[in-house]
Amino acid sequence: MTGDQRVDIERLQLVLGGIGQSLPIGLLLSTLLLGVFWFSINNPEAPLWRHYHLALLLWYPAFMALRVTVVVFSRYWLQRGFSAERVMALLHWLLLFKGLEGVMWGALSWIVLRDGVSPAAFALLLALMAAISSNAVAMLSPFMTLYLTFIAPNLVLTTSGFLWLDGLAYKAMGICCLIYVLGQYWQARLVGRGLNDSITLRFANLDLVARLETEKATASAAREQAEQANRAKSRFLAAASHDLRQPIHALGLFLETLSFSALNVTQHHVLDSARSAHQGSAEMLNTLLDFSRIEAGVIKPRRRFCALQPLLYKLESELAPQADARGLVYRTRETRLAVISDPALLELILRNLIANAIRYTESGGLLVACRRRTGCVSIEVIDTGIGIAPDQHQDIFREFHQLGNPERDRSKGLGLGLAIARGLAHSLGHTLTLRSRPGRGSLFRLMVACATEGPAPDIDGESAGSLEQSLVGRRLLVLDDDSAVRLGMHLLLSGWGCNTREAGSLDEALALDWPTPPEAIICDYRLREEQNGVSVIRHLREHFHADVPALLITGDTAPERLREAASSELPLLHKPVSAAALQQTLKTMLPERTPSLSPSAESDAP
Repeated sequence: MTGDQRVDIERLQLVLGGIGQSLPIGLLLSTLLLGVFWFSINNPEAPLWRHYHLALLLWYPAFMALRVTVVVFSRYWLQRGFSAERVMALLHWLLLFKGLEGVMWGALSWIVLRDGVSPAAFALLLALMAAISSNAVAMLSPFMTLYLTFIAPNLVLTTSGFLWLDGLAYKAMGICCLIYVLGQYWQARLVGRGLNDSITLRFANLDLVARLETEKATASAAREQAEQANRAKSRFLAAASHDLRQPIHALGLFLETLSFSALNVTQHHVLDSARSAHQGSAEMLNTLLDFSRIEAGVIKPRRRFCALQPLLYKLESELAPQADARGLVYRTRETRLAVISDPALLELILRNLIANAIRYTESGGLLVACRRRTGCVSIEVIDTGIGIAPDQHQDIFREFHQLGNPERDRSKGLGLGLAIARGLAHSLGHTLTLRSRPGRGSLFRLMVACATEGPAPDIDGESAGSLEQSLVGRRLLVLDDDSAVRLGMHLLLSGWGCNTREAGSLDEALALDWPTPPEAIICDYRLREEQNGVSVIRHLREHFHADVPALLITGDTAPERLREAASSELPLLHKPVSAAALQQTLKTMLPERTPSLSPSAESDAP
């Protein structure tokens, strides 16, 4: 159904509704007029008296029959309803009915306009014509043809009736009737136009609301689809990451163990190349891990005083060789400024920004500088690289979005660096912005709160004594459902002088012969039969009746798994674990050995 058809149906419903409610007033008005005009002749002996009353007696039932017919017709079609195709047929019937009604009202004027009728009756007739015309304006103006069909015969007969009478006053009344109805005609046009515009606007608003609802539903469906795709992507990445981390973690353990062996120069060269390839894979997986940790919301910033120059010097010493290898100039402007931030997370943000600048700069170089702003420090990474088009300024912060890397060159990363940088900046309450133009390089600006006080004591620092503990002779229990990982851990820990036992599940660990409890437990977070490391460690501590130090190692990067592991409050390392990180964590978590006296010393003791 078109918009015009809906408007026509609405207009006709308004007209039918008005007519359907007009029976009581029509009955009352026609009966009142009959009574008034019946007694309005001053001279009952007048020759036309009998004809006058006979005409009134004929007019009244004819008019009432017509009025009842029109009302019943209108109510019937209102209740039944009608389609757009029936509008014209119903309108034709209404034109017939209203034309006849106009003739009936005009005929009444001819009946009562005669000599001998009281002036009061004439005044009542004029008031009646005015009321009928005004009512027709309100009721019939949606269709001007309907209004004209009704008012034209009424006007012609009433005006001619006044003009037929002798006397200037009657002729003046006829002319006044004509002028009044003409004025009413223009008012009817205005009212009709307003009603039609209102109906059209209402349907336009309804169409707009319907369109908005449809677009809202479409947008909601698209958003739900995008969220499902994002969740599916996260699940896929988590599963793929976990499955990749297992063999790469085991490979790292084997390579580290192999480094203890006596190798010739060629073998050392091959080993270094294998370790370099392993390190590249581990770095990519750790990038995915950083992104997953941001999505999971498990990164809890620990803001404190952070001097910027040592951090910038550390980054330059690590990343400048990469710039040198590409023939780029790496410059850092010295600064004495300090900020309030999490040093580790701030370092990760800047490392991603600087590494990104090195990747996408072909010639020239980059500058890392700090500038004081009102209450803040602006840390800026400026490069002379390829630049970024304005319409890409937001897209480059989306995950896996890369510019100028259609072949997915592994040396250019995964497209997560800037997404991680913005996510970490948001977590820290910092502001990361970009200014760039194609071919003119880029400027990444990180706004960080300026530090106003000196550094606070580092209560989280590890004591020198704990870092110097030896692992030789330590009794360790390793739980992992991957046999290659268990073997790699056994070889590596044995190479450090540890006494290790391995198990693939809680039942296997409990079945081992334990003369004394282990000094530490190294447990994978996800084991067979839906066991997780947290519950396994709890059961083992209950079994040993001791709060044995424990370390969780996980290859899971699913957000819910990261949250669960982080909430355990156990030390947590992510596969692939470097040998240095594992060694340092074990030294930190293991208690110091209690010095024991030798037998000779015991005998000499007092």
